[in-house]
Amino acid sequence: MYAVFKRELFSFLSSMVAYITIGIFLLVSGLLFWVFPDTSVLEYGYAELNGFFSLVPYLFMFLIPAITMRAFAEERREGTYELLVTRPIQLWQIIAAKYLSSLVLVLLALIPTIIYYYSISKLGFPEGNIDSGSVIGSYIGLFLLGAAFTAIGIFSSSLTKNQVIAFVICAALCAFAFLGFDYTSQVSLFKAIESPMMNLGINQHYTAISRGVLDTRDLIYFITFSALFLFLTKLMMGGKR
Repeated sequence: MYAVFKRELFSFLSSMVAYITIGIFLLVSGLLFWVFPDTSVLEYGYAELNGFFSLVPYLFMFLIPAITMRAFAEERREGTYELLVTRPIQLWQIIAAKYLSSLVLVLLALIPTIIYYYSISKLGFPEGNIDSGSVIGSYIGLFLLGAAFTAIGIFSSSLTKNQVIAFVICAALCAFAFLGFDYTSQVSLFKAIESPMMNLGINQHYTAISRGVLDTRDLIYFITFSALFLFLTKLMMGGKR
């Protein structure tokens, strides 16, 4: 399993795709957070990162599909998947290795954004006037959100040999998982079950963790959500195997 994880991680880091993808993510998030008037924290006038944490989930809908789209699609397109599954390693270990390597890349994309916290802390009046507990909770929420989206990405990549199609499927599923249940609950037909339906979506749980309060129900939700899509990936790849 470690050999597959290492191969996946270093093959991505040895290509320009990783640096371009992460670079675009950091560039766009920086422009949205510091430059564009409608979303700039300098225009808002408060020393907080709430705007940044509300924007990143939408950027994740493009970053994570770009990272995960090659996980199985490229293996099957190039014919190397057959060589991979004939190794003395179980299918779930292959899936876990690809999932963890992709999740590490998401984490690498998030780490440089910590400089935003430092900058806002210095800009606050008095200096350091920022809710650190809320920031830590929001970063944990982002990591769990990234884990959920990565599981969707691995599943999407197992559906097709075409990386572009895998990207589109993943982006669509991530958007629906994050926002779809909230919008669907507003339909008059589902008004009677509005609250339970909203709880099925990721946004409700991500927002709760971003407040700085770690509820075991939210943690269980993200773990269960990620495990479900990894299980679906195993079913899909097991059938093709």
